[in-house]
Amino acid sequence: MPANIVVPEVGESIVDARVAKWLRREGELVAVGDPLVELETDKIDLEVSAPQGGVLKRIDRKDGEDVKVGEVLGVIEDATGAVAQPPAAPLPAKPAEEGRPAEKTRSTPTARKAAEEHDVDLSRVRGSGDAGRVMRRDVEQAATDGNGRDAAAPKPAPVEAPKARPVAPVAESRPPAGDRTEERVRMSKRRATIAKRLVEAQSTAAMLTTFNEVDMTAVMALRERHKQAFKERHGVGLGIASFFVKASIGALRAFPRLNAEIQGDEMLLKHYYDIGVAVGASEGLVVPVLRDADRMSFAGIEQHIREFARRAEEGTLSLADLKGGTFTITNGGVFGSLLSTPILNPPQVGILGLHAIQQRPIAVNGQVVVHPMMYVALTYDHRIVDGAEAVQFLVRIKQLVEDPGALLID
Repeated sequence: MPANIVVPEVGESIVDARVAKWLRREGELVAVGDPLVELETDKIDLEVSAPQGGVLKRIDRKDGEDVKVGEVLGVIEDATGAVAQPPAAPLPAKPAEEGRPAEKTRSTPTARKAAEEHDVDLSRVRGSGDAGRVMRRDVEQAATDGNGRDAAAPKPAPVEAPKARPVAPVAESRPPAGDRTEERVRMSKRRATIAKRLVEAQSTAAMLTTFNEVDMTAVMALRERHKQAFKERHGVGLGIASFFVKASIGALRAFPRLNAEIQGDEMLLKHYYDIGVAVGASEGLVVPVLRDADRMSFAGIEQHIREFARRAEEGTLSLADLKGGTFTITNGGVFGSLLSTPILNPPQVGILGLHAIQQRPIAVNGQVVVHPMMYVALTYDHRIVDGAEAVQFLVRIKQLVEDPGALLID
């Protein structure tokens, strides 16, 4: 009997999606569990598999359409009651430079986008993902190595420019107009949701930002002393993120209202520490969560953050990775930002912004010295967090980072 292909329930916070790409065509035979269509949500990308074997009888929602959880995407008819038919018409022939057998190559959406940007043939790229799936990093490596390009494609022969004929002088000449072309690009589902939620955050919370600066001398010296042994033992570098995660937890313990959320006319104080770490990816910013971060070691924090960054770029983060979070840390310094005012990640009431480390002159014991300094910013919801409380919270982070040994006994 026929079976509907429906948009699955991914999580309570995801109610709609966008059809990114159908992987099969109408009339094709499919087996149960075969991937049929890729969906793009504001948080993760996912594949919808065949609920039963048979013939893909009908595709109801085309590539690029927005759909909601539970909506029918298409229909599979039991093979015992139907005969597989070829597509009604063959796919239109592609130009020579696009006629590559890439449709059967399993790849992530970001990998396909990178392949278009770098003119790389996906069918010639060896995938390093699950089941040989081609990831963005595989495409970028192929582009760097020069693999994956169609070496047989002949280069156009140089054309000799015609000789210019003398032209009578004119009284006034204007420079040729520059390139004024425009391009209209639809936002991805994730980018559209990010835009919507950033506006909502500013209109629903009483956001205020306070600033301080941190002397990173002690942290930088500690990292220099232990970086080699740390990497050999744990397989990951000792970054600054783990210090600020640990310091944030210490400050949250001292000022618990920054680890809360507002529900109606009540404050929900949370006595656990799920720290979100903002990660930039080509499809937009995502905030995976370090669950029970207070129980993690420095190595555990660094390993999780590195893994989050890799999976964010590949588009393989799960909903569980992104769900929840009691406080967020974002680091604009990795992009060169010196100072910024981060925006809250609702329903959280606090977010810590880190910035670039710069050598700056400061006064120490009456002497001017040059130290590695970082500006830090705390944006908070003034509805439940007072200004004095926010300032003291940031001062506590400064104290813990400037004396990293205190993190061991805090």
